[in-house]
Amino acid sequence: MNRFLSQTTSGQFIQYLQNLAQLTVYDSEKHRIIFLDANKNELFYFRLPVVLSPELTVEPEVRKVNYIILLIQSGHCAIGYFENGMNLDHKVFRSYMVRMKQGVSQVKYLKTKGKSRAGSRVRLAETAEFFENINQRLQDYFAHYPIHRVALSCSKILIPYLFNSKVATPFTKNDPRIFKIPKHITIPNYEVLLDTNKFLLKGEFVYDEKYQDQVDALLNFGEDDLS
Repeated sequence: MNRFLSQTTSGQFIQYLQNLAQLTVYDSEKHRIIFLDANKNELFYFRLPVVLSPELTVEPEVRKVNYIILLIQSGHCAIGYFENGMNLDHKVFRSYMVRMKQGVSQVKYLKTKGKSRAGSRVRLAETAEFFENINQRLQDYFAHYPIHRVALSCSKILIPYLFNSKVATPFTKNDPRIFKIPKHITIPNYEVLLDTNKFLLKGEFVYDEKYQDQVDALLNFGEDDLS
């Protein structure tokens, strides 16, 4: 089950949580707070809005958070720079990476069949250029703005192409600013980028039904503010 909270209510909840004797741990890879029982077993978790930190020392609206949303699928990419939830720049990339008859990317094809003829070489060249363009845009963002977070959706098979491109990424695979977007992403375009941002700006409780009463008890501090 899941339950969404507005950005404002999420900030209030995090501050409220700091005064409780509740066992929790922060999972930076997914930007979420995991709730634990007395034996430190995981119970349920709360995904934070992208603009909020697990430790709020000032009011959420005073904190400026710059972040990038990067959505990559075979032959499709949408990337955007955001400040406190507002999209200030974006770019959509498309590339000829898919074997038309088989409907699979050349990258996936290579895993099973190896290189073939001219068409494969074209697709591989397009793939290389595709990731070079993505990383150049990332380099531009990092050169012009302080970046606090990078929200990423990219299949495991494409990750090596992102980080091994001739144009380097401005961060490493293990950069603590990166977190995976916990949402199925359709073919990336500008509309999908904005929808993903709306999703990331909300907080989200994810839990099994048996923990309903515990979640309700945690959220009693401000039921009227939930959205």
